[in-house]
Amino acid sequence: MTLFTLILVAIVQGVTEFLPVSSSGHLVLIPLVTGEPAQGLAIDVAAHLGTLVAVVLYFWSDVARALAGLPQLVRGRTDTHGARLALCLIVATVPVILAGLILKVTGLADLIRDSLVVIALAFIVFGLVLYRADQANPEARTDTDWTLKHALIMGLWQVVALIPGASRSGVTITGARTLGYARHDAAKLAMLMSIPTILASGALLSLDVIGTDVPGLWRAIAIVSTLSCLAAFAALALMMRLLRSVSYTPYVIYRVVLGVILLVVAFTAS
Repeated sequence: MTLFTLILVAIVQGVTEFLPVSSSGHLVLIPLVTGEPAQGLAIDVAAHLGTLVAVVLYFWSDVARALAGLPQLVRGRTDTHGARLALCLIVATVPVILAGLILKVTGLADLIRDSLVVIALAFIVFGLVLYRADQANPEARTDTDWTLKHALIMGLWQVVALIPGASRSGVTITGARTLGYARHDAAKLAMLMSIPTILASGALLSLDVIGTDVPGLWRAIAIVSTLSCLAAFAALALMMRLLRSVSYTPYVIYRVVLGVILLVVAFTAS
């Protein structure tokens, strides 16, 4: 891959990972635009590593609280905020891990990953679902109201994100808004849920990368992980600030417009 493509992959991954617009759907488009081969698993892992660092840094106080609660959780205590947060994150992550393993083992993940029509329809459909959830539900709950039941429901929503173009952050935010969480708090919970999910998916992808020996690979990994971290942190900070006064409608409009364009491309190219 050229340096330009590496930079493009890093920035696209970083900017779109936490916005409700689907990073995987955008990454599939890069080879179509540049004419170069897909970036490969090693670069995917590097990009995910960068975004993981960004979200951990941004929500460090909550991450530290959850980490402090893990030993308490192991001892059977759930009476502290940290322990409850850690337990909710575990419960919310289990469904997507199980579903992801099933898709990988059965080979279904490869069948739908590169389908432009699937990505386009997911952009449109789940964008409209997000709009409905955001407009129809009150902002009655905050992140401190998160319960195990709500964590499981949002975890099931997160499974839908395995469809390319659906957007992990988008569907989990949709789930949170359906439950009545405020826009800012819905995004915060979705971002915290991304941490164990990215860890799990990164570990799974790493199994396929181990032993890979490509000239310049470590240089490429360093570039992509660093730039994706910076881009993700900036995009995350901007979105969280805007959500205090702006709805999710701009993201929905972007999703629908891009989805329609992709459908036109898919059917005119076939």
